[in-house]
Amino acid sequence: MIKAFTIIVASTVAIAFSCCNYKEDKNKIESSEKNSQALLLVDQEFSNACTQNGLKNAYLDYIDSNGVLLRPNVFPIVGAEAIDYIIAQNDANFQMSWKASNATVANSGELGYTYGQYELHLSNPDTTFSGTYVTIWKMQENGKWKFVLNTNNEGINED
Repeated sequence: MIKAFTIIVASTVAIAFSCCNYKEDKNKIESSEKNSQALLLVDQEFSNACTQNGLKNAYLDYIDSNGVLLRPNVFPIVGAEAIDYIIAQNDANFQMSWKASNATVANSGELGYTYGQYELHLSNPDTTFSGTYVTIWKMQENGKWKFVLNTNNEGINED
């Protein structure tokens, strides 16, 4: 009798905890999806700032102080060197924009990434380059996203 009672109590407790875990997991998933949608908006705002204010100003506004730039034919450019690299860029003769295909944010809400396609328009001659990009984002203490890693890969075949 005591053994049956113990099994019933243990089963009830296990079911109760599994229901709680299901609710917690569901809440984490919903929160992560909301955070991912918010990060998509941040990525789009970053692109808009690049178009409106120039690449240099936009990148300086959105890079984390320890941010990393991965660019072709150079070693990773990190932190202050990345900021110096951005400052040295002359963005007067081109305009860059992009559109994220997806964003994902960790359940913790601290890190996320976006990826998609970019276009680089040169003003003279009238030439456009396109490619893909990945940006890894980190939530700052002030609640704003800054990127901690940015890279792109030239070349999209639209066939």
